[in-house]
Amino acid sequence: MPAASDTKGDLTSVLTACCLAMLAVGDNSTAIMAALPDMKASLHLGPAEVEWVVNAYLLTAAVFIVVGGDAADQLGARRSSVAGIALFALASLLIALAPSGFVVVGARALQGLGAAFAVAGTLAAVSEAAPDSRRAEAIGAWTGFLMLGFSIGPLVGGAVTHYAGWRFIFWLNVIAMVPAALMLSRHPGAGGRRAMSMDWAGLGILAVFMVTLISGLQALAHVRVDPLAAIVPLALAVIAFIALLRTETRRPQPLVDFALFANRNFAIAAGLLFLVMFDIMTLLLYYNLFAQSADGLGMSAIAAGLSLLPLSIALFAFARAAPSIGMSIGVRRMLTGGSLLLALGCAIIFLSFQIEARFAVLMPSLFVAGVGIALIYASAPRLGLATLPQLQAGKGSGMLNSCSFLGGTVGVTFGGIVFAFAGFPGVLVLLGVSALASAALCLRLKAE
Repeated sequence: MPAASDTKGDLTSVLTACCLAMLAVGDNSTAIMAALPDMKASLHLGPAEVEWVVNAYLLTAAVFIVVGGDAADQLGARRSSVAGIALFALASLLIALAPSGFVVVGARALQGLGAAFAVAGTLAAVSEAAPDSRRAEAIGAWTGFLMLGFSIGPLVGGAVTHYAGWRFIFWLNVIAMVPAALMLSRHPGAGGRRAMSMDWAGLGILAVFMVTLISGLQALAHVRVDPLAAIVPLALAVIAFIALLRTETRRPQPLVDFALFANRNFAIAAGLLFLVMFDIMTLLLYYNLFAQSADGLGMSAIAAGLSLLPLSIALFAFARAAPSIGMSIGVRRMLTGGSLLLALGCAIIFLSFQIEARFAVLMPSLFVAGVGIALIYASAPRLGLATLPQLQAGKGSGMLNSCSFLGGTVGVTFGGIVFAFAGFPGVLVLLGVSALASAALCLRLKAE
């Protein structure tokens, strides 16, 4: 049995590495939003290519996050973590050196694959390294650094793009991920429980479903000109979903366990995570495009990042406060209130563009929206996993994360259609409707 000091040192090293990796993953998710206008100009990207720079990452992560959880169980959490972190760093290097938009999109897909294994693996590694008495504290630190990176991303992305160029955002990922991988590789941890097995049929059909769905939704923007470009992939997406449902419900150990959705709280939590990621990714992308355009607010990248500081502060502060708030007023009330705050924030942002003193109203409204997002994002996973047996926790976590990433992808895609026809005010209306849908879902929860 290892000495207590050895266990403490091992936990400190593993937790430091995992938190550093999650800080980079969280920052990467949102920092790129501030850089997209500069990337669009320097790489000569069209509107669809800009969407794919975001969606390639989210789609790949959505498909493989479930696989990442299984890999952590079967191959060993720290081995899986190191593989994911190394892949993320390699993809970031490729993006930093990319000569074209095609290379960026491909490397972003690779980055999403790395993120899927890194997120699932590091969470399992922290749980494995921590003794029972410190496990909740260690997981709280892991979650806190992921949310910290997510919340500071807009400011970091704006500042780095303004002073060093958008490529340096991805150099920062390399700088953070290399020492994280080296620290984890020194502590191989426990081996996997069994040889790696894979539901290749489920994985393939899931990938086909998600790619055809997003391709079809993107093509809706030009449906009057070329209706088949939307109809064909959407029809294939429906066929793929039916095939996925039939295949996975017949397997003893499916990659996508649809039986989990029979649990009402789990299904509602999945819906909430889909909608909240729909909102945050859409808001950040199209706010930055609007804020940095000559027809919009005409801001520089750093000014746009600074203008999102109230949102960032709210995300970080209320993600940490969410457990206490939930204990005080109940999770159902907190999630419903968070959804309504998000809808209210979007409504006030919309109104701020109709008055002269827009920034005096815009800043507090971004804070209000951030509070709503944080309360939902930090609490929905706990809601979904609380009623599942311990043996299903890993699978359930992967499914919830997959729904979250898919929501971000669908949001970016739908937001692109609305942004093209109705501008950023139209996007805000879309986000308000999504937030009200979240509130309606919360009302389906059982009263505590």
